[in-house]
Amino acid sequence: MAEKMYSVEEVADLLGLHVRTVRGYIRAGRLAAVRIGKQYRISAADLEALTGRRPPPANAASPVEVSSIVQVDGVDRVAADRLSTLVLAGVNTGGGAGPPLRVQAVHDEERSRMKIVILGGAAATADVLRLIDAVIGGENGLLASEDDHA
Repeated sequence: MAEKMYSVEEVADLLGLHVRTVRGYIRAGRLAAVRIGKQYRISAADLEALTGRRPPPANAASPVEVSSIVQVDGVDRVAADRLSTLVLAGVNTGGGAGPPLRVQAVHDEERSRMKIVILGGAAATADVLRLIDAVIGGENGLLASEDDHA
């Protein structure tokens, strides 16, 4: 039986990467691939060599992935740094059984606005959203004014 061969698009989807990133890995020699016509094909063994884990079977149901964008208004640089540090620490120490979460925080100083992008499993994403809500919400939250703390 022939070994499963993945397209660049399939590998990008499996790894959560952009197609250009996968092509860059191939050009740099980090990921072995065979060129067939104008397209690359990557064997399961070569994909495993790159990632250190076996790719899922072709007929396996794909796990649920949630993408969330949290926008927080009225955030100065100090509060944005605190919130992003807390969220990233919570994500990195979670040690969940599922695939790791991908989190990115961006602060727009001109608009005093922060956006937190979360990609990952449904349960882990829900935990992060609850953490954010607990940290910024209420009168004791991160964004409460000094008058609220007095």
